[in-house]
Amino acid sequence: MPKKKRENLGVALEIDGLEEKLSQCRKDLEAVNSRLDRVELSPETRRSLEKEKSSLMNKASNYEKELKLLRQENQKNMMLSVAIFTLLTLIYVYWTM
Repeated sequence: MPKKKRENLGVALEIDGLEEKLSQCRKDLEAVNSRLDRVELSPETRRSLEKEKSSLMNKASNYEKELKLLRQENQKNMMLSVAIFTLLTLIYVYWTM
């Protein structure tokens, strides 16, 4: 999956935004499901709702995949920060001894 050009947002902010989109997508999916449960739908309306449901499910799946990648990137960034902090601490301890 190629990396998208990102605006000057941190990974954590991207994760928050994506989680919000995923939450909205799931709410929309619940609404579509409740409308599909109605018995009195015309075949045309039912097909339209099924199509919308499929689209929302694909969208949610894509959001979940992207969230997983962003969380992995966030974890790598955190590990790098810890490594740099540890290295600087060791250098400081070495020079102050």
